Amino acid sequence: MELKWLVLAVAVVMYAIVIMFPQRKAWATLGAAIAVLALGFGFGSEKITLLHAVTGYVNWSVMLIYIGSLAIAELFIYSRVPARIADSIVDRSPNVGVAIVAILMMTGIISAFVENVATVLVMAPIALALSKKLKMNPTYFMVGLAVMANLQGTATLVGDPPSMIFASYAGYGFNDFFWFAGKPSIFFAVQVGMIAGAIYFYFYFSKHATKVEIEREPIVSMIPSVLLILMIAGLAVSSFFHTGISMMSGYIVLGLGIVGLAWYRFVRKESREDTAKMIKGLDWETIAFLVGIFIVVGAISDTGLLEDFAGFLRGVVGSNVLLGFFVIIVVSVLISGFVDNVPYIIVMLPVAATLASHMGLQKELYMFALLIGSCLGGNLTPFGASANVVAVGLVKKQGIKMSFADWLKIGVPFTVITTTAAAVFLWFVWR
Repeated sequence: MELKWLVLAVAVVMYAIVIMFPQRKAWATLGAAIAVLALGFGFGSEKITLLHAVTGYVNWSVMLIYIGSLAIAELFIYSRVPARIADSIVDRSPNVGVAIVAILMMTGIISAFVENVATVLVMAPIALALSKKLKMNPTYFMVGLAVMANLQGTATLVGDPPSMIFASYAGYGFNDFFWFAGKPSIFFAVQVGMIAGAIYFYFYFSKHATKVEIEREPIVSMIPSVLLILMIAGLAVSSFFHTGISMMSGYIVLGLGIVGLAWYRFVRKESREDTAKMIKGLDWETIAFLVGIFIVVGAISDTGLLEDFAGFLRGVVGSNVLLGFFVIIVVSVLISGFVDNVPYIIVMLPVAATLASHMGLQKELYMFALLIGSCLGGNLTPFGASANVVAVGLVKKQGIKMSFADWLKIGVPFTVITTTAAAVFLWFVWR
C-alpha cells in the first residue's frame, strides 16, 4: 500500500477519535503525529521525518503568538478592566435591551484580540449578574456571549487559532486582515456579520425596556491593558517589515506575555502558587493539539493527498464560481458545527487556494469563504466551539439545564444571518 493511503488512514482514525472523544483531542493528534512519523521512517521518506516535522511542519511563530496572547488574556481578565467597561455600558444605556446588545458587541470586540474562551469567562459574570437583577433566564444571554466571541475571533490575526493558521498559510500580516491588495479584508466581512447579528439580538432582547442600576467593578490595574495595546501595535509594526506571520511577531507576543507574568509575580506580589496556577491554567491542551495537527496535515500535504482532493472538488464544481463559493461556505458551516475547525481549516486552505487558482480567481475569495464558514459554523451547535461548551457549563452551574434545542433557537438563526451577511460582502468585494 502507498504511503499516502496509510497516512490518510491514520488521519481518518485521528478525526474519528477527536469527534467521539473531544476531551482526548490532544492525545489523539499527538498519537497520530507519532504514527505518521513512524510510517515516514518505515517507508524511508525524505520528507516525513522528525527533523522536518519539528522545523517544517510545526509553525512555531503561530505557537508563540498563541501562548503569549493566552497569558496576556489571563492578565486582562485579572485587571477587571473589561468588567468595568461593561458596567459603564449598562449604566449609560437607555434600557436593558440596548445594554445587553452593547455587552454582546463589546464581547465580540474583546474577542477580536483575546482568545474566545477567555472572553466568555470575562463577560459571563456580568451577564449572569444582570440576568439575576432582571429575574431573567440567562441561557440566551450566555449563548449570545459565546456566538459573538466566536464571530469576532475570526476578525484579526490574534483572535483565534484558525485566523493564525490562515495568516501563516496565506502570508498575511496583522495589517492584512484589515486591508489587502487595495480592498477591505476579512475584518470588514466579519463586521458586516456582526452588525447583522447585533440587529438580530436587538429584536430578540428589545422586550427588556426597563433601566437597571449596577455597581461598577473596581479596576485592579491598567498594566494588562497596556500590554494588550502593545501586542496589537507590535504585530501591526511587524507587518510592515515581514510578509505573513514572522518569528519576530511570535517573539513580540511571547515576550509581552512573559513581561506580564513577571509583573504579576514581582510587582503585584502575587504568590508563587498563584503565578504557577495562572501558567498552568493556560490552554496547554490546545497547544499540544495544534502541534499534532500541524505534523499530521504536513504529512498529508507532502504525500499529495491535498492535490488529489482539490482535483476531486474541481470535478464537482466545474467552472461555476458561485457554486464553488456556496459549497465551500455551506460545507464549512455544517462540518464546523460538529467538528473542531482547526484540523479542517488546515486541510482545506490549500484545497480552496488551488481551486481558486485553477478557476482564475483571486485566492482570497475561496479562502475567506472557508475561514468565515469554518469559524462561524462553530456557532451552530453547543459543542461546535470551546466557547460554546464553556457557556453551557456556566449556565449549568446556575442550576439551569440548556438542551441542544435551546442552543439551536439562537445558534441556527444567528449562524445563518451572520454567515450570509459576511458571505454577500465577500462575494461583491472579492469576486
